[in-house]
Amino acid sequence: MLNKSNIQALFVAIDSMDATTFASFIAPDGKFRFGNWDPVFGRDNARAVVEGFFSSIKSLRHRVDDVAEAGNDLISRGEVTYTRHSGTTLTIPFCNYFKMEGGLVKDYQIYADVSTLYA
Repeated sequence: MLNKSNIQALFVAIDSMDATTFASFIAPDGKFRFGNWDPVFGRDNARAVVEGFFSSIKSLRHRVDDVAEAGNDLISRGEVTYTRHSGTTLTIPFCNYFKMEGGLVKDYQIYADVSTLYA
């Protein structure tokens, strides 16, 4: 179950590049969208997208500055630092929106501009 008090567990899974634990937060029929990429539907598809993304970088680290909860909506914002395979880094702001249903993420949208990550 994901909520304001335990959202850090999600970011620990992401920063550990653990796609399976990441996907466990998403409803089996949930929607996941990263930036301007096409959305995917279903926990397994979200895991596959995130596994592919993790393989394209060396590591990542989030600093969560704020988390807000209103009804079934959860929003987090902060900075994320990506480390490329070359060892160079990119730090950018992010904002995540989560529509919750039954303790799982039904709709997960990441707002971050990663356009220069692969430049």
